[in-house]
Amino acid sequence: MSLLPIAALATAALAALLLLFPATRAAWQAVAAALLLGLAGYAAQGHPGLAGHPTVNPQAAAESGSGAIAQRQALAGRDSQGQSHLIIAEAMLRHGQYANAAEILRGAVEKNPNDGDAWLAMGNALVGHANGTLSPAALYAYRRASAADPAAPGPPFFLGLALAQSGRLQEGRELWAALLARAPADAPWKTDLERRLQMLDGFIASGQMPPRVQ
Repeated sequence: MSLLPIAALATAALAALLLLFPATRAAWQAVAAALLLGLAGYAAQGHPGLAGHPTVNPQAAAESGSGAIAQRQALAGRDSQGQSHLIIAEAMLRHGQYANAAEILRGAVEKNPNDGDAWLAMGNALVGHANGTLSPAALYAYRRASAADPAAPGPPFFLGLALAQSGRLQEGRELWAALLARAPADAPWKTDLERRLQMLDGFIASGQMPPRVQ
């Protein structure tokens, strides 16, 4: 919107108030002053040329964070008991506070660069902070998680997911297919990965993008 339509709307609002709610001269002068003050504020600080920017739903962000935590623990076969940095970071993730969680985890990997769980959780926090997009920082975190524990299924799973959500469907599929090929027959997460891989194949075949959820 530009300033001109807003000024016209304010004038119309003032006229309507005068017609519908007759008042003293001092009263409508006060209303006019308030409208003019609003217009002056918009003229000073408004940026009508900027493109719209969607906001993040806090509830959806929290649900995504909780889903990532549950999936990471399922892949690792353990919870975060005894790992204070993960417990604190996961509490933040459950409230959609991705940036704060990533900062906590950054401190953890500075103390222990071989903490694969912390690197993996940091990658997930950074992806969540970027609304599901794989950033260079998140990619670095996933690679460090994989280097710390090459046999762990978490890094290729979540990196494949982030790649797919970022539009790199085939790269994500290759990671998931390789992970599935080396999965133990009794791996509790194998069935879920097979289901996700089938869904990803469907998106690839249809040319559609998968939803950005964990």
